[in-house]
Amino acid sequence: MRHELAARIGTKRWTKNMRSTRRDVLRFLAVGLGSVIWGYRERPAAGAEEPAFPVAPLTIETARGRFQFMVEMAETPSTWQQGLQKRPHLAVNAGMLFNFHQSRMATMWMKDTLIALDMLFIDDHGVVVNVAENTKPLSLDIISAEAPVLAVLEVNAGTVAQLGIRPGDHVYHAIFAAAGAGAPTP
Repeated sequence: MRHELAARIGTKRWTKNMRSTRRDVLRFLAVGLGSVIWGYRERPAAGAEEPAFPVAPLTIETARGRFQFMVEMAETPSTWQQGLQKRPHLAVNAGMLFNFHQSRMATMWMKDTLIALDMLFIDDHGVVVNVAENTKPLSLDIISAEAPVLAVLEVNAGTVAQLGIRPGDHVYHAIFAAAGAGAPTP
């Protein structure tokens, strides 16, 4: 009888310990699974990479002269979406040119963009339609073209004021030459 009672008590303890252990394992798995899901949301999917941006020369011509830039080209929906997001800085005389391939009413925003930018909205002939200066980092405010544009050029905030860029100024790049704007003469 004693052995039977001891066996039952031992079984109850073991069952109680197993329930605890099972509960602990389930908690561990839930926390672990939550971490995996959260981590998945924060990183690109396995095999997916950040969009690659080819670099090309660009010239801006204002009343103050011609200014050379090296710009990254955003030419696909995924590169348009990525843009300059999450970058801590942008080199002097660098920028990003968003090529939409056909004229359209373009809108931009600063979602996940850490640096203030100037934006030049440019028509298919390379003419600056309008500018947006010192855009606010991380803002969801919509910044719009005032007329249909082929491209938007993003440069460091303060560039528009420093170079005296105004609507009517010209931007020279191969995408505008293809539209008939030509290249700058020396």
